[in-house]
Amino acid sequence: MKKILMAATMMVLATLSNAAEPVVEVLVGPRDANPGDKVAASKLNYPFGVDFDAVGNMIIVEYKGGRIFKRTPAGDLLHIGGLGRAGYEGDGGPVAKASFKDMHNVAIGPSGSLFISDHTNHAIRRVDSKGNISTYAGGKAGFAGDGETVKHAKFNMAISVSINQDKKYLLVADIKNHRIRRITLASGRVETVAGNGQRGVPVDGVNATTAPLVDPRAAAYDAAGNLYIVERGGNALRVVDTEGKVRTVAGSGKKGKADGVGQKATLNGPKHLAIDSAGAVYIADDNNHLVRCFDPKTGSLTTVLGGGEFKLNRPHGVQVYDNWLYIADSWNHRIVRLKLAKK
Repeated sequence: MKKILMAATMMVLATLSNAAEPVVEVLVGPRDANPGDKVAASKLNYPFGVDFDAVGNMIIVEYKGGRIFKRTPAGDLLHIGGLGRAGYEGDGGPVAKASFKDMHNVAIGPSGSLFISDHTNHAIRRVDSKGNISTYAGGKAGFAGDGETVKHAKFNMAISVSINQDKKYLLVADIKNHRIRRITLASGRVETVAGNGQRGVPVDGVNATTAPLVDPRAAAYDAAGNLYIVERGGNALRVVDTEGKVRTVAGSGKKGKADGVGQKATLNGPKHLAIDSAGAVYIADDNNHLVRCFDPKTGSLTTVLGGGEFKLNRPHGVQVYDNWLYIADSWNHRIVRLKLAKK
């Protein structure tokens, strides 16, 4: 384990021209409000995903950089895994000697294990509590394993993973199979919970497992068990309710960045989402360089960051932890956060 950055005072950057935009803290990477693509100025190389372990360590995975970092609560940044080159190496040994091919994000399981979407390898990789890595599911492109265990599973670009609040389920956005698939962690059983394998826009109110999806990019459960899905090319946010019915709750399907209610709102290539304790859904709206928020009580989509002086550059990952929203500001090679209002 290699320490590469000592704890430092965080620079607080406030937007002066837009009083409604919150104060932002830069945790790792360039601290300018609008740094541009300056990888040399950062310790990170295209960070895409973050999650937190039980003691508050932030785990960061890189897409192009191919490395895994841990940022401690004290602010130390440790390189804990990944050789920094594209590949599919290391299973059965320490994660420090592993390689990946385009990690998209990370989710931390009930025992502290890391589940990583190693998407171009069509695999979910797992790092156990001792730091050893294995392929948890997949590894070859295809579609298989529903109704069976992870041993039999195949994915076609498993692009995103998330774990629900009680850490019972691992969700996989199986983007090229046009499905959201769910793994019960206790048994390893795999099933499809949304998508029928065909590309298309689902009709509101139909069963989610019989409906098409355009290209499900990420999914997460809220506390009530509703399943939210963002679609990159579909430019929409959809929800599968607790009865298994799907509907579109934000986005017209056309590219845009308009705030509004329902289909009056527009998105442009949304890539990830996270849900807070009150049920608000935060979306990394990649091609708009914004973070958006969907309020299920009002049905409205609003912009929360990126529209003022503080700029984002293709954000790919969002996570809510301890009443903060953390953002992988990917093309600015940094991690930032903003305080969420208490609800």
